[in-house]
Amino acid sequence: MAMSMETQLQSIFEDVVKTEVIEEAFAGMFMDTPEDERTKLISCLGAFRQYWSTLPPDSHDLCVQWIVRFIHGQHSPKRISFLYDCLAMAVETSLLPPKMVCQALISSDNLEWERTQLWALTFRLIRKIIGGVDYKGVRDLLKALLDKIQTIPNTVSSAVVQQLLAAREVVEYILDRNACLLPAYFAITEIRKLYPEGTLSHWLLGSLISDFVDSFRPTARINSICGRCSLLPVVNNSGAICNSWKLDPTTLRFPLRGMLPFDKDLFEPQTGLLRYVLEQPYSRDMVCNMLGLNKQTLNIAQHKQRCPVLEDQLVDLVVYAMERSETEEQFDDGGTSQLLWQHLSSQLIFFVLFQFASFPHMVLSLHQKLAGRGLIKGRDHLMWVLLQFISGSIQKNALADFLPVMKLFDLLYPEKECIPVPDISKPQSTHAFAMTCIWIHLNRKAQNDNSKLQIPIPHSLKLHHEFLQQSLRNKSLGMTDYKIALLCNAYSTNSECFTLPMGVLVETIYGNGSMRITLPGTNCTASGSVTPLPMNLLDSLTVHAKMSLIHSIATRVIKLAHAKSSIALAPALVETYSRLLVYMEIESLGIKGFISQLLPNVFKSHAWGILHTLLEMFSYRMHHIQPHYRVQLLSHLHSLAAVPQTNQNQLHLCVESTALRLITALGSSEVQPQFTRFLSDPKTVLSAESEELNRALILTLARATHVTDFFTGSDSIQGTWCKDILQTIMNFTPHNWASHTLSCFPAPLQAFFKQNNVPQESRFNLKKNVEEEYRKWKSMTNENDIITHFSMQGSPPLFLCLLWKMLLETDHINQIGFRVLERIGARALVAHVRTFADFLVYEFSTSAGGQQLNKCIEILNDMVWKYNIVTLDRLILCLAMRSHEGNEAQVCYFIIQLLLLKPNDFRNRVSDFVKENAPEHWLQSDWHTKHMTYHKKYPEKLYFEGLAEQVNPPMQQQSHYLPIYFGNVCLRFLPVFDIVIHRFLELLPVSKSLETLLDHLGGLYKFHDRPVTYLYNTLHYYERHLRDRTNLKRKLVHAIMSSLKDNRTPGWCLSETYLKCGMNPREDNIWIPDDTYYCKLIGRLSPGPFPNCDWRFNEFPNPAAHALHVTCVELMALAVPGKDVGNALLSVGNDGSERNCVPCLTSETDWVGYPFALLDFTSCHQSYSEMYCSYVLALAHAVWHHSSIGQLSLIPKFLSEVLKPIVKTEFQLLYVYHLVGPFLQRFQQERTRCMLEIGVAFYEMLQAVDQHSQHLSYMDPICDFLYHIKYMFTGDSVKDQVEKIIMTLRPAMKLRLRFITHSSKTEPATSTAASTSAPQPTSSVSSPAPQSNPGSSNVPLSVAQ
Repeated sequence: MAMSMETQLQSIFEDVVKTEVIEEAFAGMFMDTPEDERTKLISCLGAFRQYWSTLPPDSHDLCVQWIVRFIHGQHSPKRISFLYDCLAMAVETSLLPPKMVCQALISSDNLEWERTQLWALTFRLIRKIIGGVDYKGVRDLLKALLDKIQTIPNTVSSAVVQQLLAAREVVEYILDRNACLLPAYFAITEIRKLYPEGTLSHWLLGSLISDFVDSFRPTARINSICGRCSLLPVVNNSGAICNSWKLDPTTLRFPLRGMLPFDKDLFEPQTGLLRYVLEQPYSRDMVCNMLGLNKQTLNIAQHKQRCPVLEDQLVDLVVYAMERSETEEQFDDGGTSQLLWQHLSSQLIFFVLFQFASFPHMVLSLHQKLAGRGLIKGRDHLMWVLLQFISGSIQKNALADFLPVMKLFDLLYPEKECIPVPDISKPQSTHAFAMTCIWIHLNRKAQNDNSKLQIPIPHSLKLHHEFLQQSLRNKSLGMTDYKIALLCNAYSTNSECFTLPMGVLVETIYGNGSMRITLPGTNCTASGSVTPLPMNLLDSLTVHAKMSLIHSIATRVIKLAHAKSSIALAPALVETYSRLLVYMEIESLGIKGFISQLLPNVFKSHAWGILHTLLEMFSYRMHHIQPHYRVQLLSHLHSLAAVPQTNQNQLHLCVESTALRLITALGSSEVQPQFTRFLSDPKTVLSAESEELNRALILTLARATHVTDFFTGSDSIQGTWCKDILQTIMNFTPHNWASHTLSCFPAPLQAFFKQNNVPQESRFNLKKNVEEEYRKWKSMTNENDIITHFSMQGSPPLFLCLLWKMLLETDHINQIGFRVLERIGARALVAHVRTFADFLVYEFSTSAGGQQLNKCIEILNDMVWKYNIVTLDRLILCLAMRSHEGNEAQVCYFIIQLLLLKPNDFRNRVSDFVKENAPEHWLQSDWHTKHMTYHKKYPEKLYFEGLAEQVNPPMQQQSHYLPIYFGNVCLRFLPVFDIVIHRFLELLPVSKSLETLLDHLGGLYKFHDRPVTYLYNTLHYYERHLRDRTNLKRKLVHAIMSSLKDNRTPGWCLSETYLKCGMNPREDNIWIPDDTYYCKLIGRLSPGPFPNCDWRFNEFPNPAAHALHVTCVELMALAVPGKDVGNALLSVGNDGSERNCVPCLTSETDWVGYPFALLDFTSCHQSYSEMYCSYVLALAHAVWHHSSIGQLSLIPKFLSEVLKPIVKTEFQLLYVYHLVGPFLQRFQQERTRCMLEIGVAFYEMLQAVDQHSQHLSYMDPICDFLYHIKYMFTGDSVKDQVEKIIMTLRPAMKLRLRFITHSSKTEPATSTAASTSAPQPTSSVSSPAPQSNPGSSNVPLSVAQ
């Protein structure tokens, strides 16, 4: 077929170009007349048309390629020109498709720049016919054309330049925005692929390409966050673990969307950002999130996870720490240098352990960077950091991996004489010995491997080595110095030598076998050791030694649990174990082992005393436990609550108290990610029977969704993660909420509870039932019948109400009452307490006051303190969680106040506990002594002891108390107090009562583990309620903050100005802060102003998180309306809330000159020419960049309701695009619905501007931006809505946007195909730009669509 086609085509075209002999003899002297030319053309085309019609479509390409080859095989320019005319006419008469012809011409191997005439003629033809090619075809031709131009060398004869310029003219025509052959967005994509940032275009194209690229700089700026390279995250804040801070793990660049000419700094590696995050304590999860490193892949293809850029930054941080050490006088003073080295060792172990960084590579890199620097003051600390990893991993890895450390030794230890032995009474001595310990580990490894790489002990370390060997021979090791730590560190890989020092440590905290001490309660004894290992000593042990210690403790606890030992664990062991759990480096044996191995083992062994101990540790001694462990424990507790053996007073109280702490302590940004893990089975994280715990969870959920703006733009919980959780709660524990509490809930939660209203028992019925049961009590005579009737499962939970009536009427409860209480059991008794709480409200509401009221109060207090029938914290919790309305609610809160303040019992307990104790348990060695003193003065009675003594005759009890190491009624009451304060805030008439409670009991917040977070959540959630109650707000802030004044350094939280001016109640003359105050306050957000502390035991994990929260608390605490605070912050250049964008849009005074220059904040700032509008833009970007997706989800509503009505001019439109454009990428990855809404809003605003403006000056940047949105984000998802809008725009705009609506007349087939095609992910090969992170949405279309 090919031969036949060739023959036929040859006969057609050779016929036309053949010449007579005489013409050839006198070449160039004969000319055809135009008529002859035309006749030839027509006859040639006629013959070709006839042949073309017989060809099958799949041969069309081959046919056109043959024709091009035939033409390019000619040598006569005249013939070539004639044949090109034939082709042009064939295209003009629609015989040949222009795209096929252009493609064949450009891809021809014979089209070379040396054949200048052919080159010129070819590109003139292409220029003539390319207008008929569809826009995707033009894109492909542009790519081929640019590639062809690249073949022209840098130096050519000036004589041929004119001919070569024909190709440039075609490029110019394609790029001509008025010709509109293709979306300019396609063209920039191809150009940037060929000429990336910093690459010059071909000389032939001159400034054509650079000018075209420059025309896209406004679009790039619209998509850029102002000053993005200067923005730093608050590590561990809610907005930090999101897509805002992601970096490419190989280049450390931002993952920018589209091939746009972004500002140069956005293409730079963001080493500063990664370095800053690495410097922050508790930042490792964020680092993994930023770089896409997955800890789960440890066992799968480990080598693929190594991240060289992370390695480099870790090395640079070590070098920085070495530089810092040169200037620090002291090290072991808790200063910044000590904290930095401590943190560095933790980071290094984690990243090297998970193989994200390579140890030998890092050591060699360190050697290279430290060579010749003379930095040796920090050498011991560096070797200490390296020892941490070496001692823990040398047994599992090759010796060669660790030998580079000796190169580092040669560099950092140049001494020829022996280094003297340091003072081993100081913790710093363990660092001085680190190099010697490393040598011992390397030598041991070499011996075990029979390696020839054994290194003799360096001369400079001889004294250190001799000291260690001599210490090892001394069998009686004391705890007065750090000798034990030194030996543990040096010999942790040598079991023969390690047993002695580790044995001494373990023996110290286990206690001597024969010595016993008593614990609170009756019949509870423990092993005798009470002094825990100090933190200084634990810090001085290597990670490997700490792992051995914690493993030894956990093994012993499990062994004792199996043995069901009647002797409780030594207080020293429990406290030391708690302290070891703070080390993140030993997480797998630490908290992970605690939750997933120790707890289940202890539970399986039914070792209830040890279980109680572990729960106490979790409640009072744990810090910075990751949320998934906390929710896992909560799930364990709910399953534990259903086990019959836990139905005893003390353990049941402990389980419920721990669960309450876990629920209320969940961070607002932790709730959704943790609970969505249980959507398939929400029962596991909910209580099947405790209404109070489920209510606490709903309150936490309400607070979390309010603070994170989760329900933004939503009226219902349908389709959200909350629905199944709430539905399951209502099935387990159906309940209602008081209207004053419900009004604070986010609207969708309010709607849910209104729809799921639960009918409540009337107070009248309750009273009647109590009277009925009381009659039965009095009339029944058989003791066994009475006990059976009142304790029977399913009988009305009214027994506490009956006891109340007995005391009210007879001042006495008999023995049977005690026996019934015992038989009811702890779990069932909670329902009785709940009913009793309602009954109390009824009784107090109807009491006559005076003497009767006093009698009621006295009986109630006797039930708590004299008879020990119910603990104060449980009764208050039940009262606070009831759903009374109006007057009854006030009575309920009145009862709470009376219970807490009327008798001295609880006030004395609080006052003594606060006075005698400090919250810094990690610094104390005598906690147990103080704990026992307190319990002897105020014993906990959890088994109705008071009632047993008061009945006639008194009953002998043998209650076996579970060990109590940390808890008491005051600490148990703290999470209940949190709830009480919130309930009181919801009801306006009880404000004064709340102030009184805070005055008397506020000191307890000294022991709250998250006082600032609690204040932050309270002020945020109840902002509407506190807006006009400035005195109460001040009192709340003062009570909580002043409770900590003796335990914190000055300036740790509230600013000096606020303490002086804002804390003084001045009704008539409220303090209005000035700009100086706001400037100073915001200045505290920069690194450095807060006192240093050990972040391992701090409420917040790092300085920035602390600074952010305390500053927000102070701003919310001001007696100034929130709007005024926002405006004041804006005026000092530090707030970007959206309401401030409105004045920028409504004021035209700012808009003078080129808008893109005005809105380029960075260059304006550098040239001191920034304006209000650019400030607002930069600040809005900064705030939104730090925001969670819930907060960002307010933007669509803000666009449609606030901005859309006022946008009428082109400048206003561009401002809105600049404002929101950079966040489309986040919306696409995290909330696609919002992205689509914004996309449509942009077109609606354009329509309004088009109608209100006579002339549009910036059509091209506007259209380029809209194409960027289509191809990078929305695809065809909003096509139907925007098509209608585009059809109403002015012709020039419609022409530019015609490829979005597919209204190109030359491409009906493509249009139909495109409009019916399914969306494709942006990562498609033919997309306008390679995508580094397509996100979770698959909405966008590839350009090929």
